[in-house]
Amino acid sequence: MTINKYDAFRALHRPGDPLRLANAWDVAGARLVEQAGGAAVATTSAGVAWSLGAKDGNALDRDRAVDLVARIAAVVAVPVTADIEGGFADDAAGVAETVRLVVAAGAAGINLEDAAAGGPEPLLPVAEAARRIAAARAAAGAGLFINARVDTFLRGGDSVSDALARARAYVDAGADGVFVPGVADRTIIAELVAGVGAPLNILVGPGSPTVAELAELGVARVSLGSSVASAAYAVVRRATEELLAKGTYDTVADGLPYGELNALL
Repeated sequence: MTINKYDAFRALHRPGDPLRLANAWDVAGARLVEQAGGAAVATTSAGVAWSLGAKDGNALDRDRAVDLVARIAAVVAVPVTADIEGGFADDAAGVAETVRLVVAAGAAGINLEDAAAGGPEPLLPVAEAARRIAAARAAAGAGLFINARVDTFLRGGDSVSDALARARAYVDAGADGVFVPGVADRTIIAELVAGVGAPLNILVGPGSPTVAELAELGVARVSLGSSVASAAYAVVRRATEELLAKGTYDTVADGLPYGELNALL
């Protein structure tokens, strides 16, 4: 029996054996993730926005974001999950339209965040964020994996109960998983795993618990987020500074061979 991309992606979310995502922001990066053994490709909204000349935070034109998803989905065999920020829209109806376009582009999953871009508060009201999740669910049908991002910790809060209240509301609205960036404390992560009632996604990087430690806590998905893009851009700056200040080129000594990269495409 052939397993479709939606079922394949959903099956990768196993508490205690987390899906590991090194987020990509262009086609070559997505192919490298796949070649290295990634079971899925996740985009990073920040990396995509930066590479296309926009700030992160719902500033990127929706059509350009969707086009990038389509380009990646067309060249990898593994499932693709798209970070669509707040849905590139001002209301639930707009989020639904974005989701329809992303599904048509070939995505098997999405991230949808509850940050309030440009609003008076850092986060959307829970009811409004839940309406957007529900609209995304209705637009996508049952297949698409909706990962609802809870930004309470990322925006400076520290209340586990607030994060859990949001997470449960989003799951009730149709989310399949919950993404809580900005937390590295093992005790808090364990509380989230126990209380969310859906696969939990943690943002990882230097200072985070290891994947093995997160697996022991029951985490189902770990993401590097924008950190891979940030590290790549750091190489650009260091190489330029070295070239201009010293006239040397050591920063680029460990680059991938031209032929290897060219052969990916």
